[in-house]
Amino acid sequence: MRTAQQIEAIAPLADRQAQRFPRLRDAQLEIVRRFAEGPAREFSPGQSVFQVGERDVPAWFVMKGSIERFGLDGLDQQTSLQTLEAGQFTGELHQLTGSPTLTGAVAGADGCNAIALDAPRMRTLIVGSAELGELIMRAFILRRVGLLERGVGPIVLGRAGSADLLRLQTFLSRYAYPHLVVDCSSERGRQMIEALNLPSEELPLLICPCGRILRRPTNEEAGAWLGITPTLRSGELYDVAVIGAGPAGLATAVYAASEGLSVLVLDGEVLGGQAGASARIENYLGFPMGISGLALTGRALNQAHKFGARVAIPLRATQLRCDSHGTERIGEVVELRLSEQGTVRARTVVVASGARYRRPALADLRFFEGDSVHYWATPAEARLCTGEEVVLVGAGNSAGQAAVFLASHVKRLTMIVRGNGLEASMSRYLIDRIKMLGNVNVLTGSEISALGGERSGRLESVTIRNRTSGMDYRIETKQLFVFIGAEPNTAWLDGCVELDNRGYVVTGAHNRQRRAFAPYQLQTSIPRVFAIGDVRSGSTKRVASAVGEGAAVVAQIHSFLSACTPAA
Repeated sequence: MRTAQQIEAIAPLADRQAQRFPRLRDAQLEIVRRFAEGPAREFSPGQSVFQVGERDVPAWFVMKGSIERFGLDGLDQQTSLQTLEAGQFTGELHQLTGSPTLTGAVAGADGCNAIALDAPRMRTLIVGSAELGELIMRAFILRRVGLLERGVGPIVLGRAGSADLLRLQTFLSRYAYPHLVVDCSSERGRQMIEALNLPSEELPLLICPCGRILRRPTNEEAGAWLGITPTLRSGELYDVAVIGAGPAGLATAVYAASEGLSVLVLDGEVLGGQAGASARIENYLGFPMGISGLALTGRALNQAHKFGARVAIPLRATQLRCDSHGTERIGEVVELRLSEQGTVRARTVVVASGARYRRPALADLRFFEGDSVHYWATPAEARLCTGEEVVLVGAGNSAGQAAVFLASHVKRLTMIVRGNGLEASMSRYLIDRIKMLGNVNVLTGSEISALGGERSGRLESVTIRNRTSGMDYRIETKQLFVFIGAEPNTAWLDGCVELDNRGYVVTGAHNRQRRAFAPYQLQTSIPRVFAIGDVRSGSTKRVASAVGEGAAVVAQIHSFLSACTPAA
């Protein structure tokens, strides 16, 4: 919810309601008419304009009369949201993609006369008219914030702190998808379980507004039923397929789509990559007060949708099809095999799959992951730690950001550092801030040697070893946060492109394979495949650098495609 509040802060408090539901002037409505699908439509009093869960619902601009908006939760309980009058319009961020709408609407007591703009026409209007574009995008974002705050949408019912519940919360929160979490131990939770007559081993439940109940759903199942994951059109050829929805991949999507290229973004996990889990990024240009990784990548997603990029999450690319002649066959398209929905074809592929969190070599680690061992620190994890003692391992910027964020929630935080200090691996501003925190204790020259607790997933203690003396001592804790670096997410490439000895993708002049033409800086050993961001060998592991490479690769793709196009 804090991320939603950060987004909402773009509007002054006094103006927020007016910006969420603006009233267009007659001249502005005339501009809208030029982009409309057809003539205005008449709705009689109480007639349905659209229902919750409908796909490809247009935004309706009210010319006369009124429209009543409403929402549904997972228990089919209706919530009245807003009355829209002449000059106002329906819709929120879902209207940019055509995915299932989170709200419904009926004509008001006097009926209504309204004109419709479907998703492509709406995007054209937003891009084509700077004034209306800013007004509509701000309204859509603020309306999504309102839905997040009111709990409109599916209900997630489960045991607080369980690995599966945290996974679903993270997936939905990263995508800014409105939902309501209910703890099964609360009075309401117990009543719901009794009414549904379901055993506890089937938790968590995802109760959709349509009435569908998913038992212990995977992210893929949740994404498909809620309409987060789009159904890709068979046989469609994209100009650019981007693998990874972190800052690098999203930057590619924004710049490529804004320049008229057809773009598909695939990610098998959650929106934002590692950056999306950062509690606060304070050294990114243009944000002097800092911004959370979730807010930054959420805004980037909205930009990508605004320009028409298709974003498919969670949908994993499992194989890049190539052969031994891949470096010579520059006239063909690239084919990607997916975890679901078969294959997709693209003229170029941008590998922005980033890195995976490195796991410490500790016995029984897998029994505690999710419930007690975490690789990011978001508000969901912070709520589990309120008033408790926690342990954090790591000495990089991600570890520092997490420590600063968690310190305001926990009783005490013990930070475990293998080296002799933080100076070699952490930004100065974070070091200074950690030194000022009275409830953070930094143990240098140390490492975790063992975990204690039941294999049911409940951590009870960690054993810390001094690397110089070899002495061990025990700290009682229920939560452990691990930030010890990352490894490149390149296993899915299966040797199709050249990698360095650490598994990162080699690009540009560093390629050992020789070609008849000069390589582009971000091009891999296969001409139609490029690599950017953390997954690229030699890249600077910073958000700003990843975004810069996402912009730069689009220019190189334009140049490459122009060179591959036969002269008329």
